[in-house]
Amino acid sequence: MIRLLIVDDHPVVRDGLRGMLTGDAEFEVLGEAADGAEAVTLAESLRPDVVLMDLRVPGTDGVRAIGMLRDRGIPARVLVLTTYDTDSDVLPAIEAGANGYLLKDTPREELFRAVRAAARGSPGGAHSAGSVVSGTRPRRKSDGRTSGLAFSRARYSL
Repeated sequence: MIRLLIVDDHPVVRDGLRGMLTGDAEFEVLGEAADGAEAVTLAESLRPDVVLMDLRVPGTDGVRAIGMLRDRGIPARVLVLTTYDTDSDVLPAIEAGANGYLLKDTPREELFRAVRAAARGSPGGAHSAGSVVSGTRPRRKSDGRTSGLAFSRARYSL
């Protein structure tokens, strides 16, 4: 069973993620946090395998929280789940220690694959540090569609 912590400041997003994930016997949602400081505190006590982290949360933001998790030696893998895919949003998260990122419009099965891969320690399904640094990750076009690689095919690691 993969143990998760969900971090997002929007209750409806947390509720939706919890509902999706707990509907599959492979996942256990240990807790939810609405900000980065709460996420770090919960991760220290609950010891999840994977943290799904929004970047733009109040107080201690997601990037700072990711750095705090790494600085405190918390072994959870961090998948950023965000609406934003610009370099100015994603690169700081990867540099802080995130293992990959997904956009919030990612289909359910792709999210599940990415969580499973993160729990195993591989980037499979999520855009990883290598795809961000190498510039091979997909980008949104003005119409909302992605260009470049398909999300499920972006599997790069450093």
